[in-house]
Amino acid sequence: MSKLGNLGARLHRGEISYDFVGKRKIWYGVSILITITAIVGLAVRGLNMGIEFQGGAVFTTPTKMSTSVAQAEEYADAASGHQAVVQKLGNGSLRIQIAGIDTGQSDRIKQELAKDLNLDPEKLAADLVGPSWGEQIANKAWEGLAIFMVLVVIYLAIAFEWRMAIAALVALIHDITITTGIYALVGFEVTPGTVIGLLTILGYSLYDTVVVFDSLKEQTKDITKQSRFTYSDIANRSINGTLVRSINTTVVALLPVAGLLFIGGGFLGAGTLNDISLSLFVGLAAGAYSSIFIATPLVADLKEREPAMKALTKRVLAKRAQTGADEEHPEARATAGDDVDDAAPAVVGPRNQSAPRNRGRGRTSGKRR
Repeated sequence: MSKLGNLGARLHRGEISYDFVGKRKIWYGVSILITITAIVGLAVRGLNMGIEFQGGAVFTTPTKMSTSVAQAEEYADAASGHQAVVQKLGNGSLRIQIAGIDTGQSDRIKQELAKDLNLDPEKLAADLVGPSWGEQIANKAWEGLAIFMVLVVIYLAIAFEWRMAIAALVALIHDITITTGIYALVGFEVTPGTVIGLLTILGYSLYDTVVVFDSLKEQTKDITKQSRFTYSDIANRSINGTLVRSINTTVVALLPVAGLLFIGGGFLGAGTLNDISLSLFVGLAAGAYSSIFIATPLVADLKEREPAMKALTKRVLAKRAQTGADEEHPEARATAGDDVDDAAPAVVGPRNQSAPRNRGRGRTSGKRR
């Protein structure tokens, strides 16, 4: 068995573990810091909305253009007075996007670009995108996101319980905020592909969270009938039991996305891949983080506010304190009633196992009649 597989087996059996739930305040602090940074990025820099959302014109040159991307950007900026986005396509042609211009401006810009690029204006393809179309896309995306969130909460409340539904919702909002904040800080263009990637990572994050919740639900059946573990203890065991699986699935999912983002979009210059690959990469990583460090610890926090869980915690802590005292002073141990499956009855003092050697000692000698 591999080292990672052996580690996963030991985590699943509870032989080793890391106290994720016990250190939840650290994870909450890290998440709050990252979320605040993302919100500040959104407020200060804002999102670089693509032409599909703002409206504008897209000009495409013929193949095998000798003009560089930087030079084409200079020509487009000078001709339009707006910041242009230029991408080199696989066939050698250039795709020039200029947002915020109308039909009249588009015709004039086309003539100037053709002149600067030494092209016949008829060979420079121009497509106009209206802002109303982008607005419809944005509205539909928000509607779809809202419906998705409502269905998630309803399903988890029925399949598990409302505390898990709330924790999963908080984790999803956490993932959305971080992903959009990264887009604002990096400055990548937001396109319909970005929206698709965002909805995709929400499903992945939810799937990873539900796996941990299912293990937690199974292990907490009849939890109040014992006094060995608190709810937080079992929640921590559930995270550790699925930890290696979560790491494996996340790494396998991130590898191809990283290839799209860093190799396709960065090294090969296929900028059209950046919009969807960045949302997938950041969202997958944030989803795995929130499933382990946010959702399950938050469920434990909410659950332990119940009176039954408070009473259970009190019993467990009292028993552990008694066990520690018994181990420190073994001569003072006393038998105490407890659950049958929790501990064996204590023994007071050393047990005298010697039996009387001569049961007839003390009887008068003589013949038996």
